[in-house]
Amino acid sequence: MPSPQNRTFLPATQDATELLGKLIKLNRRERKMSEDDLAGRAGISRRTLQRIERGDPRCAIGLFFELAVLVGVKLFDMDDRATLALHLGRVNDKLAVLPSRVRSSTRAVDDDF
Repeated sequence: MPSPQNRTFLPATQDATELLGKLIKLNRRERKMSEDDLAGRAGISRRTLQRIERGDPRCAIGLFFELAVLVGVKLFDMDDRATLALHLGRVNDKLAVLPSRVRSSTRAVDDDF
């Protein structure tokens, strides 16, 4: 298994983290917040904030979301927590009716007719 430092990411993943990072940076600047202010509110270092704003996919996704919420970036195309909670409830309902495990078929298929 590759170490986190040597891991490569798909282009779509890199694009998504870069977009979210730049949205965080844009909203931070529009709110006239300094890097130090936002980093302090999020409980992270200024260096970590800079990595997130550049879209570094090695940063924890929870930090991306925390910063996005702090600067007002709309997540999952939803405006408020109630809508997010409703959507989460629907997904949980769907997961509840699916099998809890996904198993590969270990039995050989007999397709001789």
